[in-house]
Amino acid sequence: MPEYKEIVEEVKKRGKIINRAIDGFLPIKEPEGLYRAARHLINAGGKRLRPVMCLLASEAVGMEENRAVKAAVAVETIHNFTLIHDDIMDRDEMRRGVKTVHTLYGEPTAILAGDTLFARAFSVLAGDEHPAENVVKACRMLADVCVEICEGQYIDMSFESRELGEVSEEEYLEMVRKKTAALIACSCAIPAVLAGKEDYAKYLWNFGEMCGIGFQIHDDVLDLVGREKIGKDWGSDIVEGKKTLIVIKASEMGVNIPVFGKGKAEKGEIEEVVNVLEECGAIDYARKRAREFVEKGKVELRKLPESRARDILEGIADYLVSRDH
Repeated sequence: MPEYKEIVEEVKKRGKIINRAIDGFLPIKEPEGLYRAARHLINAGGKRLRPVMCLLASEAVGMEENRAVKAAVAVETIHNFTLIHDDIMDRDEMRRGVKTVHTLYGEPTAILAGDTLFARAFSVLAGDEHPAENVVKACRMLADVCVEICEGQYIDMSFESRELGEVSEEEYLEMVRKKTAALIACSCAIPAVLAGKEDYAKYLWNFGEMCGIGFQIHDDVLDLVGREKIGKDWGSDIVEGKKTLIVIKASEMGVNIPVFGKGKAEKGEIEEVVNVLEECGAIDYARKRAREFVEKGKVELRKLPESRARDILEGIADYLVSRDH
């Protein structure tokens, strides 16, 4: 298994490939305001984990890395589309350490920017050079995933009208599977679909899905313990009333969270909530569940032939639930 530093370097190396490809497939052109808005969050950085996992998955199934670049750009473009629209719905003001698109450019332009990214993703993927039948399957997979993301977002929003104790862990996990994990699963599986290797696609989908669930649970943890490192409003999940696994577990234990769903809170109030959730074990419970899902995913990944790419993917899986931002 590669060391942590090696994995970071491998991710950075492939991230640079993605950034160059994005510059080519999504240039800033007229109308300039629209494309600057569309590129805003992409240019702000991000880990590029989904497209990097896509490139590594292509290597793991015996495909040349450059033959999965369009698919990798497509999934990253879809990811950024979802972020723009998600920020609008949540009224978040910060993302990746910068102002959100709707905050900076206005809501109408932000909606158009997200729609532009959505359409461009399919345009890029449809131009892939693999056999046409496989490209159609890949486009269908990505389209189905977009539907699942919308379903997951709707389920998440529907939780807002329910009392905290009314949302179960199972419902939360199903929401996360659709809203977050499906796109990570697609990122991992789509190279195998393009290569016509259906068995590998199944294993990689399962790997990505399990890792995606673990990733989101850990992201919920970071919302509370990550502070300024996370690049967005600290404790926003709590003040917005998000039904995360942490607060669901705390609710089961009868823990009171005074600022939950209040819309805003002072830093001292958030610190107090974090301390309570640490002391009752809800945060540790979420960390444990995140690790369990990633371990399940790694079992699926190991059904692929041994390779350095597979080892790096396994290392990334561990990183997803150990990162501090």
